[in-house]
Amino acid sequence: MPTPPPDSATELILIRHGETAWNRELRFQGHADVPLNDIGHEQARRLGLRLAGDTAQHIISSDLMRAQQTAAPAAQQLSLPVVTSVGLREQYFGLVEGMRADEIQALHPRAWEQWLEFREDHAMPEGETAREFHTRIVAAIGALAATHRGQRLVVVTHGGVLDMVWRTARGLSLSGPRQSDIPNAGFNRIRIADPAVPDAIEILDWADTRHLADLPPQPTYDQRRHLKKS
Repeated sequence: MPTPPPDSATELILIRHGETAWNRELRFQGHADVPLNDIGHEQARRLGLRLAGDTAQHIISSDLMRAQQTAAPAAQQLSLPVVTSVGLREQYFGLVEGMRADEIQALHPRAWEQWLEFREDHAMPEGETAREFHTRIVAAIGALAATHRGQRLVVVTHGGVLDMVWRTARGLSLSGPRQSDIPNAGFNRIRIADPAVPDAIEILDWADTRHLADLPPQPTYDQRRHLKKS
C-alpha cells in the first residue's frame, strides 16, 4: 500500500479519462460531452481495480461525462463519492469541437494554419488559448492542493490538462506541440509540496499503463505529426 504524502504536501493521482469514439476518430473533443466507448469502460474498470485498497481520501473529476464514467469504478472500489469540477475540463476548442483535422482545414483554413504554429496565445475560433487554459488548470490544481493539504487525491481529467501539468513540472514553454505520453486511463502521480506555489510540481510517476495490458492499441494523438515542414 502506498505511504501517505508528507503532512505539508498534497499528492495527486492524475488520470486521463478512458477512450471515447471521438478519441478513436481523432476528433477535437474539448468541452463536448462525449461518453466512453466499450474499450473506455473496460479501461475504467481496470483502473478501478488498480486503485482498490489505495489510501486516497477523495476523488475529484472533471464534470464531463467521459471523466465521470472513468472515475465511477474507482469510486466504487474506494467507497468514495465523486466530486466534480468544471475547472478540470479539457481545453475549449470553440467552433471546431467534434471535427477532425481535415474538417477543420476545410472549414477554418486560417485557424488551422495558425494552430500548426502551436503558439500559446492562439485559440481556435471562439476557443481558449493555451495560456488561458494553463492559468485555469494551475488555479484548479492549486485549489485542490490548498483544500486537501497532506492528502492523496484521485483526479480524473483530460489529456490537455495533463499536458499543462507536464509542461509546468518540466519548466517547458506553453508553445510547441505536446511532448509527453498521455494515454487514456494511464496512471500519473504528482506531488505539490506547497499549495501557495502550485506550479512547483514534482512528477512521481507518469504514463503507467500496466493495468491496460492486452487491450487494443490506443489511438495516438501526436501533435508533432501536424508540424509544418520547413
